[in-house]
Amino acid sequence: MDKGKVALVAGGSRGIGTAVARRLARDGLAVAVGYRNSASEAEAIAHDIEAAGGRAFAVQGDVGRDGDPARMVDETVQRFGPLDVLVNTAGIGPYRALDAVDEAYIRAMFDTNVTGAIMLTKAAAAVMREGGRIVQVSSRLAYSPIPTSTVYAASKAAVQAMVHGFAKELGPRGITVNAVAPGVIETDMTTKIIAERGDQIRATTPLGRTGQPDDIAGIVAFLASNDAGWITGRTILADGGMT
Repeated sequence: MDKGKVALVAGGSRGIGTAVARRLARDGLAVAVGYRNSASEAEAIAHDIEAAGGRAFAVQGDVGRDGDPARMVDETVQRFGPLDVLVNTAGIGPYRALDAVDEAYIRAMFDTNVTGAIMLTKAAAAVMREGGRIVQVSSRLAYSPIPTSTVYAASKAAVQAMVHGFAKELGPRGITVNAVAPGVIETDMTTKIIAERGDQIRATTPLGRTGQPDDIAGIVAFLASNDAGWITGRTILADGGMT
C-alpha cells in the first residue's frame, strides 16, 4: 500500500486511464483524475473512489495545450500536497493513410502525444518528491506500425526515446521514468479495430484474447510502486505476446 502518496493520472476519465486511476486509489494513493472534455465521467470516477474510502478529484486539462500540463500539476499539489506519481495515459490516435496526411493532422498528433508528454514530465518533475515515479504510455505500434498508423506510431516511438533520456536526467533524484507499450486493449478508442479484426488479433496472441484496461493498470501500478525502484528508462511491451 502507498497510503499518503499523491498521483496525477492524465487521461483518467476513459479507458486505460480510468483503470489506472481506480487501481492506484485501491493501492492507497490520492488520485487526481485528469480529463480533457469528459467532466461527468471524471467526476463520477472521483466520486466512486471517495465513496470507497479513497481520496480523489477531477482536474480538467488538455495536455496538448500550452500551460495546461503545469496547471493540472499545480491543482493536484494544491489539493493533495507534493506529487509522487505521474501517469500519462492522455493521447489521440486517429489513423490516416499517407495520402490523407496533412500538417494539421501531424501537429495535432504530436502536440498531444509528444509535446504534452514532455510538458507533463517537466511540470511533474519540478514538484515531485525524491523517489517519484513517472509512467508514460507508448504503443506496440511504435515497434511495428501497420498501414495508416505511421504518424501515430512515430509519436509513440518518440515517447520511448523521451523516457530513456529523461530517466537519466531525473535519476539523481531517485525519480524513475518508464513507459508501457500496450497492444490492442478493449476501450472506446479500439471498438472499430476490434469489430473489424478482433478474431485475427486474438489468434495472434498465445493467451487467445484481447487485452483489458486492467491488464495495463496492473503494470502501471507496479512501475509506480516502491518495488519498481530499479527499473527506469525502459518501455515494457504489454501485448499478450502477439506474433
